[in-house]
Amino acid sequence: MSKGIILSADSTCDLGDELKQRYSVHYYPFHVILGGITYADGVDLTPDRIYEVYHEKRILPKTAAINTVEYIEYFRKWTDQGFEVIHITLGHGLSATYNNCRLAAQELPGVYVIDSRSLSTGSGHLVIEAAERIAAGMPAVLIAKEVQALTSHIHASFVIDTLEFLYKGGRCSALQMLGANMLQLKPCIEVHNQDGTMGVGKKYRGSLDKALLQYVQDQLAGRGDVKEDRVFITHSGISKQRIKMVKDQVEKMNMFKEILVTRAGCTISSHCGPNTLGVLYMTK
Repeated sequence: MSKGIILSADSTCDLGDELKQRYSVHYYPFHVILGGITYADGVDLTPDRIYEVYHEKRILPKTAAINTVEYIEYFRKWTDQGFEVIHITLGHGLSATYNNCRLAAQELPGVYVIDSRSLSTGSGHLVIEAAERIAAGMPAVLIAKEVQALTSHIHASFVIDTLEFLYKGGRCSALQMLGANMLQLKPCIEVHNQDGTMGVGKKYRGSLDKALLQYVQDQLAGRGDVKEDRVFITHSGISKQRIKMVKDQVEKMNMFKEILVTRAGCTISSHCGPNTLGVLYMTK
């Protein structure tokens, strides 16, 4: 008989310390390689340090998926004691981590892996959904099945202030970056909740403040199908004034019981750069 259920997630779910403690979540930190040194996301490297190194040396980190052997060792400390484990990964369309985790789970009893098909607090929504079901006494196998089915209800997107980091990371061309800068475009990056891949949505023209306010309206106005429990405002490092501006705008819409503000970790920040902000929510 199981001693209980351990809830775990890749560090890319970006819940932050307060929510990690509230929902008793264990993190497995992603690997971040900067200047030839491998760091653990959020453990010995922060997004602000990534930005400092980039401005000093014009280099960006690379991220590496957690491999199967690492996952086996990570889970075994619980399964050997008789616990079951539910683990939520970064979406399979973005990283090999889900497949590596799935292979690890096949080697151990009572490990259930959920492919978030999302990133950042898109995955974080699913972590909280799993935590609430654990607290309600639901069996692990059923939790995994129910939460996996919720992935198509996750809506994750971000407005990016500059394409500089995407360009330096090889994710857009110099021409795209130059064109966006000349036209003062702030693209919205959307996560497809069927496979976790990313694409470009609406391109906002003008100041970042103007873009963020219009983005909130585009995401939420007129939606009668939102899950009212919570919404995340997640950013990669942005002014308190802009966070308040976006939060005030969301509050005016009176759609959510709880508005949670979190900061994205190294993995998301290294790809998007500072002044990136997203509103991430679920639908019914």
